Amino acid sequence: MFEKLDDLKKKYEELTEKISNPDVMSDQNEFKKCMKEHSALREVVEKYDEYKKYETEMKDAQELMKDIDMKEMAEEEYYSSKNKLAEIEEELKILLLPKDENDSSNVIMEIRGGAGGEEAALFAYNLYRMYTMYAALKGWQVEILDMNETELGGIKEVSFMLKGKGAYSKLKFESGVHRVQRVPETEASGRIHTSTVTVAVLPEVEDVEVDVNPSDIKMDVYRASGAGGQHINKTSSAVRLTHIPTGIVVACQTERSQFQNRDFAMKMLKAKLYEKAREEQESKVSSTRKLQVGSGDRSEKIRTYNYPQGRVTDHRINYTMYQLENFMNGNLDDMIEALITFDRAERLKEGNI
Repeated sequence: MFEKLDDLKKKYEELTEKISNPDVMSDQNEFKKCMKEHSALREVVEKYDEYKKYETEMKDAQELMKDIDMKEMAEEEYYSSKNKLAEIEEELKILLLPKDENDSSNVIMEIRGGAGGEEAALFAYNLYRMYTMYAALKGWQVEILDMNETELGGIKEVSFMLKGKGAYSKLKFESGVHRVQRVPETEASGRIHTSTVTVAVLPEVEDVEVDVNPSDIKMDVYRASGAGGQHINKTSSAVRLTHIPTGIVVACQTERSQFQNRDFAMKMLKAKLYEKAREEQESKVSSTRKLQVGSGDRSEKIRTYNYPQGRVTDHRINYTMYQLENFMNGNLDDMIEALITFDRAERLKEGNI
């Protein structure tokens, strides 16, 4: 580990020198690339410098312990530094874990009602509301890309983008089947129903990351439905794109112009193609981790929302909270941090440094 840290520190120092070079500063692309790499290394290098500082203090205290007059004070300094070194070493192990290159990306989320008919559609709306409220708490921007509503206020499916720093790092574990157990408003006998909703979380990818052949795309335009006034209903501004080789279909109808809808639809398509390629790559690599991001396996439920008990349980990490109302109002941080911590622990267990 420490050999790797020495290499990273050396690279950081080289980059520090490089970004102050006038030739590099005049080349915007090169400067931006170097700054990004420099910024990514800063935290681990600063933590390593802190480690080296306490290591030096511990060695100095060990020398002072030979002096009878200084021994008591030196011992205290020695063990204090030793304990601090152990703490920092664990922090360094976490910082050295391979970073997900998409963690800083914006997120495209898709929510679809599954088993349960209208009740599933109503819960799909509840989840959409939950994630947008979480986004509001984080100060992120929400852009609806496509929405298919039901007459009773539910959502058959919705696609939307959350724009904010680190959005994907926070929400990437939300992909999967979400199950709800509650008494529907339409249930006269008070019987508890179980319904499911699927959630997909995709990182927004840059144009350079996915190569899409225009001849592989079929574009259909149609009149948008739902709210939006006369203009949105009388013009063919909605866009549906079909990627012929994979059969992936995306649609966007929320913008007034066909051009804008096509632009958003292309973002969604590229995100799906990128995720598909990543899933195929990851499926070739066996892993014992329960939180295999992007595995594409939507068949098993990841979480249950039990309204009668006011309980939400994540089955992957056996984590239960009895604050369902608070959770549904967008207060997801405790659950999200538990998932991130579990994922880190599993990767550390694998020795994936």
